[in-house]
Amino acid sequence: MGPPRIQSEPESDPSDPYLRDAQTFPHLSPEMAARVTSYGTEERLPGGTLLFQRGDRSVDFFFVLEGSIEIFELDPHGTPNIFTVHRERQFTGELDLFNNRQILVSGRTGADSRVVRVKRVDFRRLVSGEPDIGEIIMRAFILRRVGFIRHQQGGVVLIGPGHGADTLRLQRFLTRNGYPHKLFDTDVDPEGGGFLSCLKLMGGQLPVVIAPGDHRVFHNPRDATLADGLGLTEEVDPGHVYDVVVVGAGPGGLAAAVYAASEGLETLVLESLAPGGQAGTSSKIENYLGFPTGISGQALAGRAQVQAQKFGARLLISRPVIAIDCERRPYRLRLEDDRSVQARAVVIATGARYRKLDVPDLERFEGQGIHYAATAMESQLCTGEEVIVVGGGNSAGQAAVFLSRTVARVHVLVRGPGLAATMSDYLVQRILSSPRITLHTRTEITALAGDTLLREVTWRHRDTSEVSTHRIGNVFVMIGAEPNTEWLHGCLELDSKGFVKTGYGAGGHPLASPYETTRPGIYAVGDVRSGSVKRVASSVGEGSVVVQAIHGFLHPMPG
Repeated sequence: MGPPRIQSEPESDPSDPYLRDAQTFPHLSPEMAARVTSYGTEERLPGGTLLFQRGDRSVDFFFVLEGSIEIFELDPHGTPNIFTVHRERQFTGELDLFNNRQILVSGRTGADSRVVRVKRVDFRRLVSGEPDIGEIIMRAFILRRVGFIRHQQGGVVLIGPGHGADTLRLQRFLTRNGYPHKLFDTDVDPEGGGFLSCLKLMGGQLPVVIAPGDHRVFHNPRDATLADGLGLTEEVDPGHVYDVVVVGAGPGGLAAAVYAASEGLETLVLESLAPGGQAGTSSKIENYLGFPTGISGQALAGRAQVQAQKFGARLLISRPVIAIDCERRPYRLRLEDDRSVQARAVVIATGARYRKLDVPDLERFEGQGIHYAATAMESQLCTGEEVIVVGGGNSAGQAAVFLSRTVARVHVLVRGPGLAATMSDYLVQRILSSPRITLHTRTEITALAGDTLLREVTWRHRDTSEVSTHRIGNVFVMIGAEPNTEWLHGCLELDSKGFVKTGYGAGGHPLASPYETTRPGIYAVGDVRSGSVKRVASSVGEGSVVVQAIHGFLHPMPG
């Protein structure tokens, strides 16, 4: 087996939001406090008054004038664990105040207090109408969620073998959706922190997710089941017609949602897994405009998601779209769980996925040695080991550089003669100069071997036919791009590789928008679009620009 994985308590360092008290738990000025008060209702409450509790939706925003509000979670014995206290001119809340998900923590007055209660609709008016206060609130909410994740507060317990495919799937789902959790790796601790014996769980039932408070146990749940159980999903009315439904929450889809919602269009985003798309699996994007030190794909997507929700866009996660009724309008999109949503206009931003290796036993080792993402979560699996990265594009280059910080050696395998034609120069130079990265050109994997986990990889040089086998248990596959368009067959015109054709009608005549498809009111942006530039910045640009065309479709000029 690979080395056991232990998710330990993170050490304190300057990046810890709880050490940035002035930003994470700010005190507003008296002048700002007066403005906040004008949006709500002042209340005097005795100490111990419960204001909200974990699992509630659409909770109010509270601003403390006198006294205090304690933020707490219940320990396994039902005892409140207070980890934050808001005092005079401080406020409650975190990112779930921008959506209708179930909140993660509970709050009560710590003493006799005087507070301002701001209802949800008035909270949105406050954030948009007082931009200086809104900026402080937004920054604090983001930092508080980061603090929850970092300190494993307000989340769930995940128990299972750390290298198991389903344990990794569930951890990846929670991580990419920004949901706090604590992992008990049963390869390290067979008792799962005492939960297994306490809840009478057997090893064969793993992995499990345990919710705090009521200790509900989810036995190896599907992503959608877990999303529903944790209140990550929002209810949608199948009879309601949205102005815009965006399918896919990658960079292009989130950009379209931000611009559509900010311009007053009622916007719903449908996402099959988590915000970020393929870009969300990138450890660091360094050539995206405005981020000179780089930003991870997940962090970029998280910020964009909050931005869209701030303007009123709704996000429905873990709900793949499986079909669209193109023959009538408003368009109806059918979801995997037999629900449906209606839209006057549709933006297809489902992106692309990496191609799979053409090698025997690949599916057997997917998730148990074969990976399609290289984030901090995956890097923990192979610290100090040798790994393989397959691919010559920027994603592969970013993965190789990122992994080289913690692994013994990264073997980069490409079928072509080099990297210059497919990878940005700054990444090529880092790979060539790194003592921990070895580039193998004209090389391809021919065989995989192992038991429950991948143990050995065989590769062959395409010119010399030289074959070698290596004791390697983790392969990161980042080759090519296959569009996520299976659900569109029979509706739109696709190119020979399955990407959506845009800009020209069924008869070949040019359309008003380069992003319009062969159906009026249906647009495609980002990697899913035929002929697009496969870069994050390009996808964001297309997602923002397409909204102008949507306005023209929904509100055509007379004459």
